[in-house]
Amino acid sequence: MSRLGTIGARLYRGEIGYDFVAKRKFWYAVSILITITAIVGLAVRGLNMGIEFKGGAVFTTPKTSVSVAQATEYAEEASGHIAIVQKLGNDTLRIQVSDLDTAAASKAKNQLAQDMKMDPDKINSELVGPSWGEQIANKAWTGLAVFMILVVIYLAIAFEWRMAVAALIALIHDLTITVGVYALVGFEVTPGTVIGLLTILGYSLYDTVVVFDGLKEGAVGITKQTRFTYSELANRSLNATLVRSINTTVVALLPVAGLLFIGGGFLGAGMLNDISLSLFVGLAAGAYSSIFIATPLVADLKERDPQMKALKKRILAKREAAAARGESPDGEDSDQYDESGEYEEALPGDVAPAGAGTVVSPRNDRGRGRSSGRRR
Repeated sequence: MSRLGTIGARLYRGEIGYDFVAKRKFWYAVSILITITAIVGLAVRGLNMGIEFKGGAVFTTPKTSVSVAQATEYAEEASGHIAIVQKLGNDTLRIQVSDLDTAAASKAKNQLAQDMKMDPDKINSELVGPSWGEQIANKAWTGLAVFMILVVIYLAIAFEWRMAVAALIALIHDLTITVGVYALVGFEVTPGTVIGLLTILGYSLYDTVVVFDGLKEGAVGITKQTRFTYSELANRSLNATLVRSINTTVVALLPVAGLLFIGGGFLGAGMLNDISLSLFVGLAAGAYSSIFIATPLVADLKERDPQMKALKKRILAKREAAAARGESPDGEDSDQYDESGEYEEALPGDVAPAGAGTVVSPRNDRGRGRSSGRRR
């Protein structure tokens, strides 16, 4: 077995792990700082909305030796507006200028053809009205709202309302960071960006639901034992799926990184940037939020429940008593063996918290052919 596979197996068994939930205040602070940075960037710089949202003209030239920089200068002089020029694969240029009406676009086209020394009839021009972009934006907002509502309803039914609230906060966190990055780097927002933003919601939710499913299963009968609190069980569920979440995210990020850095950066296919950046940032933020935000939030909300408060109080009292006697409440001699040294079968959810050290599984020591679950 590979080293990563071995680590994953030990994480799953609770033999090793990082206490994410106990250090949740630190990760909350990090997330708040990142979110504030994204919001400030959005407020100060704003989004660079594409021509589909603002309206304008797109000119496509025939094959030319004019450089992108020179074409940008020509287009801005001819139109009086900021131009975005992209070089296509067949040495043609795509020149995009916002806020142009029909008359201004025709004038800019003629001037551009004169500067670039080409026939105006060979330059293809296309006008885009802002109403089309407004329709896309409205549909995107509608789709987002419907998605959020359905997610909350599903998680509340399949799990519980606390998990639904935590997942919703994590999704809003991911969207805010992704939109903030767009504002900070100045990438153009196009319909492709909107598609990318809607796509990352599914990826973000996937890891969160996987952890929640393990937590729901592990927390069955939690109030019948006095070894581990809800937060400790939540942390173990998180560690059990940690390697799986990392592997899934890395596999998803690799092709997206190829689109963003190789296709959009190295090869100059700028049209790939709009969707690839949203996917790249959203996938990374989704993996982060499922580990550091969603599960700790569930633990925080659940620990406010009176039953969980009473359970935590009993557990802490038991541990203090064991510490006074010089015993370890979380070792092999706790809840797995009675006072005579005989084995007692563990209760549902009776597993060691991540980072508690090596734990011997009670099932490995169970006597064969004995339905009582005791070993003598």
